[in-house]
Amino acid sequence: MEWTAWFDAPEYEFARQVLQRSTATLYFVAFLSSLNQFPALLGERGLLPVPAYLEGFNRLGRPSLFRWRYSDRLLRTVCWSGMAIAATLIAGLPQLGPPWVPLISFLALWLLYMSIVNVGQTFYGFGWEMLLLEAGFTVAFLGSDQTPPPRTILILLVWLVFRLEFGAGLIKIRGGQEWRDLTALYYHHETQPMPGPLSRQAHLLPKAWHRLEVLGNHFAQLVVPFFLFAPQPLASAAAGIIIFTQLWLVASGNFAWLNWMAIILAFAAVSDPVAHAVIPAIPLDWHAASAPAPASAGTGAGAGAAVGAAGVGSQAPVPWLVVVLVATVLLVVLSYRPIENLFSHHQLMNASFNRWQLVNTYGAFGTVTKRRIEIVVEGTLDEDPGDDADWREYGFKGKPGDVRRIPRQYAPYHLRLDWLMWFLPLRTVHEEWFYAFLAKLLAADRPTLRLLRHDPFDGGRPHWIRATSYLYHFSTRAEFRATGQRWIRTRLYVVIPPSRLPAQRPTSEA
Repeated sequence: MEWTAWFDAPEYEFARQVLQRSTATLYFVAFLSSLNQFPALLGERGLLPVPAYLEGFNRLGRPSLFRWRYSDRLLRTVCWSGMAIAATLIAGLPQLGPPWVPLISFLALWLLYMSIVNVGQTFYGFGWEMLLLEAGFTVAFLGSDQTPPPRTILILLVWLVFRLEFGAGLIKIRGGQEWRDLTALYYHHETQPMPGPLSRQAHLLPKAWHRLEVLGNHFAQLVVPFFLFAPQPLASAAAGIIIFTQLWLVASGNFAWLNWMAIILAFAAVSDPVAHAVIPAIPLDWHAASAPAPASAGTGAGAGAAVGAAGVGSQAPVPWLVVVLVATVLLVVLSYRPIENLFSHHQLMNASFNRWQLVNTYGAFGTVTKRRIEIVVEGTLDEDPGDDADWREYGFKGKPGDVRRIPRQYAPYHLRLDWLMWFLPLRTVHEEWFYAFLAKLLAADRPTLRLLRHDPFDGGRPHWIRATSYLYHFSTRAEFRATGQRWIRTRLYVVIPPSRLPAQRPTSEA
């Protein structure tokens, strides 16, 4: 059947290699992050223990391997298994076999990580969790080196990055006035959840540059995504713009694997001829012996058709072609709700419309925080917990604390505790997990202390603990020369007064 040749996209082999290996890399990082943090945050003796959560868990609603039983040992087994599978995909081993092997490998990663996310509660309530799940499921159908990349799956991956970028752009235009008057970047680099090493330098750039940043963001998110579906080389050029803007976000902040996932997905629109023209070291004729040569350099991921050998249909086995088409139809049908959401005046941000977290809606930073309030946690060994006591500050790995410390680069690794600390002043400090965290510090709980950069008591138990709010802003160049501080902070008030074990929720703030 000659018409089936359209489904083969041999001129996107480089894109497939990037998509499969890089997505597997992010899964490896995600499982590693869970291995290191999940037991302390959500384990049997965590801040929000999964066993207690499972008592009210809807066993029919949210699929998870843990829905009948959870243990820290089982969690670690899941993480190590996920990392081992991801490592083989990074090395390209499953891709050497028939297409069913990478399919099963990626679906295993998807199911294992979804099991973690679905019991992760607030610590896993981030948009990039469902983004990784959707990407892993879709990439699973890219096949192996024995078959050409399926064109329909490449189009669906382009559709995913379109929803990610265009949805985020719409959220901003419909959100705070700062995005419409081009002032959002006056604040964002300073108030973002977890600044990086270059965030202060980015913040200190001229305001005219910040306005250009906002304009560039609107162009990259509201205009460029449509060209991902254009013929080549326009599609590759659009992908290049998205990759460039996302790399700027990587350099200026820490957003776990969100930006890296967008970069990886954008490669679905990059054809081999364009990639070879930009970097000649990239082969132009991947697997030439087993796949038909590229028809032309002018075929986009969403337009045109690759023509195989004369009079020959798809090079993929018929059963594999059927599986790919079934997956394509499923994802197309599930696209109805996200499309409806894009046109809604009440657009949802980072929402899933089905329990398998497929074909979701995305978006971030509809409004930008104007002031940076940090919650500082302090303990003391003194018996009298007054202001004259020797209060010592706990240091976090990623969130601002020490005013002289350069913010670190952690992304794509996800510091979940640090991110939740950023949300406290925006919502309320009276969160169940935060009181549990303070109690763990009073007990000098070792797994909890390992989540921190600095324990001022070297494993000892403080007598009292409290939480205080501070206003932070980046120092100007003159302030830095005078003080050596990268942050200038002003003490506001005690938000949780001194507490002993057991930590009792105060009736009012001090």
